[in-house]
Amino acid sequence: MKIQHAITHIILLIFLCKSATGQNKNNLKLWYSKPASKFEEALPLGNGRLGAMVYGGVQEERLSLNEATLWSGKPVDENKVNPQAKDHLPAVQEALFNEDYQTADSLIRFMQGAYSQSYEPLGNLLIHFKHQGTPTHFRRELDISQAIARVSYQLNGTSYRREIFASHPDQLIVIRLTAEGKDRLDFTCRFNSLLRSKSKKQSTSLWMHGWAPIHTEPNYRNKEKNPVVYDTLNSMRFASMLKVLKNDGQTSWQDSSLAISNAKEVVLLLSMATSYSGFDKNPGRAGKNELDLALSYLKEAEKQSFASLQAKHIQDYRHYFDRVSINLGHGEKANLPTDERLERFAKGDGDNNLVALFYQYSRYLLISSSRPGGQPTNLQALWNEIVRPPWSSNYTTNINTEMNYWGTEVANLPEMHQPLFDFIGRLAQTGAITAKNYYNADGWVCHHNTDIWAMTHPVGHFGEGHPSWANWQMAGVWLSTHLWEHFAFTADADFLRKQAYPLMKGAVDFCLSFLTTNKDGYLVTAPSTSPENIYITDKGYKGAVLYGSTADIAMIRELFADYLKAAVILKKDKKTQEAVTNALAKLPPYKIGRKGNLQEWYHDWEDAEPQHRHVSHLFGLYPGTTISDASTPELARAVQKSLDIRTNESTGWAITWRINLWARLHNSAMAYDALKKLFRNANDPEIIKKGEGGLYSNLFSTCPPFQIDANFGGGAGISEMLLQSHEHYIELLPALPKEWPDGEVNGLVARGGFVIDMQWRNGKIVHASIVSKNGGSCKVKYGTHNQEIDTKATRKYTLKF
Repeated sequence: MKIQHAITHIILLIFLCKSATGQNKNNLKLWYSKPASKFEEALPLGNGRLGAMVYGGVQEERLSLNEATLWSGKPVDENKVNPQAKDHLPAVQEALFNEDYQTADSLIRFMQGAYSQSYEPLGNLLIHFKHQGTPTHFRRELDISQAIARVSYQLNGTSYRREIFASHPDQLIVIRLTAEGKDRLDFTCRFNSLLRSKSKKQSTSLWMHGWAPIHTEPNYRNKEKNPVVYDTLNSMRFASMLKVLKNDGQTSWQDSSLAISNAKEVVLLLSMATSYSGFDKNPGRAGKNELDLALSYLKEAEKQSFASLQAKHIQDYRHYFDRVSINLGHGEKANLPTDERLERFAKGDGDNNLVALFYQYSRYLLISSSRPGGQPTNLQALWNEIVRPPWSSNYTTNINTEMNYWGTEVANLPEMHQPLFDFIGRLAQTGAITAKNYYNADGWVCHHNTDIWAMTHPVGHFGEGHPSWANWQMAGVWLSTHLWEHFAFTADADFLRKQAYPLMKGAVDFCLSFLTTNKDGYLVTAPSTSPENIYITDKGYKGAVLYGSTADIAMIRELFADYLKAAVILKKDKKTQEAVTNALAKLPPYKIGRKGNLQEWYHDWEDAEPQHRHVSHLFGLYPGTTISDASTPELARAVQKSLDIRTNESTGWAITWRINLWARLHNSAMAYDALKKLFRNANDPEIIKKGEGGLYSNLFSTCPPFQIDANFGGGAGISEMLLQSHEHYIELLPALPKEWPDGEVNGLVARGGFVIDMQWRNGKIVHASIVSKNGGSCKVKYGTHNQEIDTKATRKYTLKF
């Protein structure tokens, strides 16, 4: 055992000392000089399934706990939600083609169903310290190079330190507490929860056992007398367990608390589990045994030392994180607390490596919240402490869920995309029923909201929801484009054949069934909306429902193009290929309005809100590929005009979409302008008053309120400014702003599996190299320079310009 521990310590030292990321480790830390006082100041830990927000208090440490499968509700039977919905479709279409939009808006409300369920907080682990006096040298940090949170301070001549991490290999949260000096550790631990639960000592562990609600009303609905309903026979169960791995002091127990005294070092193991056994299994009656599951993780971990647990955790995490490094210069502010850096940046004090830190933080958050075999990231990724969270913390699929994964492939984290693909597979099962019941269509469909139960029907509580968001049916189409993107970056033929293609074809089949011919002879969607936006007709009517919105057609066009490429590669379904090719030719073209903008609506109508946050009609430029300044310059100019009208002022996630769009237009100044707006200090009273997007002190993005999407969308935007590969060639520094004159980035990935390293000085590349994962030829563009190379797998090539 001693030899094993020695080897473990050596491995740990190697990982701690090795600077694989090529970055200043001080700039891979979020750190603060005081404890967190609220959720938006706490620091997130996660292993894909387990999450914790670490508050870092002196008198009391609080870990706000989450388990990714802890949701309200149970499986939904799509056959019973609104079986008469399709009966209303002909009347809606008739009204639309008669240009009677008011009637269409009214009738489509009969084609709505129930709201989604909510992602729920598990509870808190509270550690109360019997400290006396005022601490000094306080520091609270999150080291994203190792995925470890630390707290340290001095009090009465004693140095106290905590280290906390969420281990994926061991499926536990590990907490180590130490005291060096004249005093010792003296604290108590207890669980609590906002959900129905009970705590007790069980054997040598502290347990909390509870139930999620069977139904949780969305936070924006206040009509129900009982918005949170329990049914302990059918609802999700959960368990959390705390065990002492090491204690060189004394341990004592009460019924619902654990006490440690006179200790210099304590290691605690925290395990959590739920009864979730699948999207189609009743979690109460057919669920897993959450107690046995949580206990099994503890039994495996208690055989190991803290050093072994930590070494395995760091090795697992850095396997992903170290693939990319980024340095944008001006790193001298890393010695300032992160909240102070954000405040200074928001006031105009440049801090390029705060941007680099934000980029790597987006990668950290994805690794922490989206692991293969688990659930995809929801609106708050993994971290939520509210029973009725904003927008139910669900999967909002008219932009937010997709945005969470925009930067995954280019950030060299393709494995983290897998939970989304698996989720799409579940949506396709329920979505096939919804397609029949709502549109009498083939294939599968998904609408604006979904949840862990893979609901696919339109929400709105059977008529209360506004059609502008409730009755949008393109989520399956949009989500399916992610399947092709993964293949485009990885060239994984098995993935394309076994998982991607069947799901893409199902979405294509829906489109072929749903598209209908209008009086102009075009195939259009009817009904159609442009997510959450409102038009004004030439007669002055303000409405939501129309036929053939630009967003719908752009998404279908993208999916059809992706499908044809996949079908040709796999040599499958010639009849479907022919039908798609014919349908593509009949889709309405993009249109340029009288203001020079890309039309959002089939007709050249005004927007009720010209600066609306959604820019769905610009999908063809980004994340789509059917518009570009190289291949369709006139349309690209129309997109730019639309962006000029919309402006960069918006909510958090909407700002990040603008970053990506401006980057695709090679407009570095406007991309950076949007990025600066994303970095507004969300604690600024003026920002709060205006309801604008920005970043909290823990660098969580706000819509407002907190949503994780802009963290991921912002990371994607930074990648897009540095590297693009959607035009059948790789372009280096396509939208490099003047504010980043010197920099280096290593490990970004281009489509085709090409890994790029590059350094630049005074805005010019001084070195660039490429490594191919798969081999093959590629074209590389930098400014006016072009180079074509034929690569072999794993070999490194130096690019010359």
